[in-house]
This record gives sequence, C-alpha cells and structure tokens, in this order.
Amino acid sequence: MLTKEYKPINCDDYDHLELACQKGWTLVLELKSGEQLKAKALDMVSRKKVEYLAIDLSGEIRELRLDHIASFSHPELGTVVVSEDD
Repeated sequence: MLTKEYKPINCDDYDHLELACQKGWTLVLELKSGEQLKAKALDMVSRKKVEYLAIDLSGEIRELRLDHIASFSHPELGTVVVSEDD
C-alpha cells in the first residue's frame, strides 16, 4: 500500500482534520485497512507531495496517510467519510 500513488482527499475533509488538530480533539479513525484507532489529532504534515495526519496514539506518535483514512468522527463534528478529491 505504501507504493500506491497518493490521492489527495476532499478539501472539506482536510479542513475538518485541520480543525481537529487545532482543537486537539481525540478522533475515532477508521482506516481503509479496517483498523480502528482512537487518537488525539496533533498536526497535518506534508512530505514529498504526500499528506499525513500526525496522531498521538496512547503516547506513541504515528503519521497516517490521509488517503488511507476511510472515516473519522468526533462529537462536535459527527462522522466524516473521507472522499478523494476529483
């Protein structure tokens, strides 16, 4: 999955993730692999034209490729199903 070309996500979805980082929200994330995580949103990172969400998962910092996130939710946001930008 790492070699797959990065596909940018929808701008609104990106903005919601940015807001979650600014507010330090804990999100419930579902990845396209089926993995589910509950983690604090820390930062949006861009490297070599690939965008990531940096999260704090029980003290471990991880970076998730945005195009690997299927959905995320927070009480103030509801559930956002991530779509790729057309």
